[in-house]
Amino acid sequence: MPSSPRSSTAATRSLSLAGLLSVMACGFILQLTWLQNGNAAEGNKAQTPPNFVLMIADDMNWDDCGAYGHPAIRTPSIDRLASEGLRFRHAYLTTNSCSPSRASIITGKYPHNTGAEQLHWPVPAGSPTFTAMLRSMGYYTAAAGKWHMGDPIRADFDKIYEASTAGFVLPSGKDGEPPKMVAEEPSGCENWEKALDERDKSKPFCMWLAALDPHREYTDGSLDPPHHAEDVIVPTHLPDTADVREDLRLYYDEIGRLDQYVGKVIAKLDEQGVAQNTVVLFISDNGRPFPRDKTTLYDGGIRTPWIVRWPAKITAGDTTDALVSSVDIAKTFLELAGEPSGAEFGSSEARSFAHVLSDPTATHRDFAFAEDHWHDYEDHARCIVNQQFKLIRNDYVDLAPTPSADAGRGLSWQNMLKLESAGELTPEQQTCFRAPRPQWELFDLQRDPGELANLIDDPAYASIVAGMKSRLESWTAQTGDYIPSERTPDEFDRVTGEPDHSVRVRPRRSKEETFGTNGKY
Repeated sequence: MPSSPRSSTAATRSLSLAGLLSVMACGFILQLTWLQNGNAAEGNKAQTPPNFVLMIADDMNWDDCGAYGHPAIRTPSIDRLASEGLRFRHAYLTTNSCSPSRASIITGKYPHNTGAEQLHWPVPAGSPTFTAMLRSMGYYTAAAGKWHMGDPIRADFDKIYEASTAGFVLPSGKDGEPPKMVAEEPSGCENWEKALDERDKSKPFCMWLAALDPHREYTDGSLDPPHHAEDVIVPTHLPDTADVREDLRLYYDEIGRLDQYVGKVIAKLDEQGVAQNTVVLFISDNGRPFPRDKTTLYDGGIRTPWIVRWPAKITAGDTTDALVSSVDIAKTFLELAGEPSGAEFGSSEARSFAHVLSDPTATHRDFAFAEDHWHDYEDHARCIVNQQFKLIRNDYVDLAPTPSADAGRGLSWQNMLKLESAGELTPEQQTCFRAPRPQWELFDLQRDPGELANLIDDPAYASIVAGMKSRLESWTAQTGDYIPSERTPDEFDRVTGEPDHSVRVRPRRSKEETFGTNGKY
């Protein structure tokens, strides 16, 4: 029976409504798909692993740049880094010596746990490093400049551009001439740009860029125009003489040269279009190479500049009072790279400071810890520090805190030897000559930033001393720290800084070759 016009119209409307609903449903599904895909894309974009550039100065004091308040040293690139990133006011290294500091950073362990706690001991074979872990995650890893960590971990980098070892391994003098530490590539930064240019552009990258500046020996001509004697600010623990001013002036010049290479790295990242998602961390390996600085546990030995630039995540120009330690760097990089096992890497006492990058008001550590081991001369000491107080424990009180051999051959120490002989040094300037020395030292860093007044016997600080000693004992037990069973001979004369070839051999034997273990001895 044929349908009526009315029923036919109803059917048509029904079909049209169904079709409309179908179209609307398809549109909704498509729109939902677009939203889901868009959100996924945004999520992937947000989860893109950052690149890492770690720039390590060699023997630069924490406040010897404009970003940390020095009015005379010309550091426009470091200052720019701080103006575009996050500046940490309270940052400490785990030790006061070059190669042990680097070994600690790359393994995420305290020096006494690395098997490389003495100067020139190589990082032992089989030691996990954060660069190896990043490489296993698909990162391209390269090192350029000062190496100073031995051969076993070279495979943890895709490529190494090593600076001349003459910059930090004293060679033998020729034809009776005194030996000099003058590198073929004097800054150690000459291949930093090349390392960035030659990286695998298809991978995220991690660059370990290690300078030789401002390590001794010093020569004229490292910076044009140079700093001048009137630019120099002589710290209280050094005598204000023409020789000391000249020594510091040459040191300033090498910081200025380093700053130029920092600027070149920043420019290269911008040129390659990767600056936004690159975490740049600028630090030093230890403090100023002068008496009572490098190789001590005063701030001149273990406090470091610490600037992080990451335009995609960090608010430009911020500062933070969060206390950080160089033992934390490895875990932080691994966390930011998205490595879930990074939290188990290195020392159990190390911790990521990633949260501080997004919230500079956040706290991080209650205390930082640092160590003093053999560096040209025997020594052994520990310290615990926070934003206000530092407690130092000297284990070899019979030994004077002699400056490193390179500093010992420098103008400042040689001048101080003459002044000491003439009885013209102040008590603060006599520290490096003092033996025996106190077993314990306490300093109020806020009231006494030069660490000149030892408060250990002041009853007003008894509770501070007791609390810090207790925390140091806990750290000692937790990390398995110990005092060695035997001492290591000095390799240089403590007065002249000249090498004693009866005990000095290069390359230096490893810890295992020397003591039969990479652990406690």
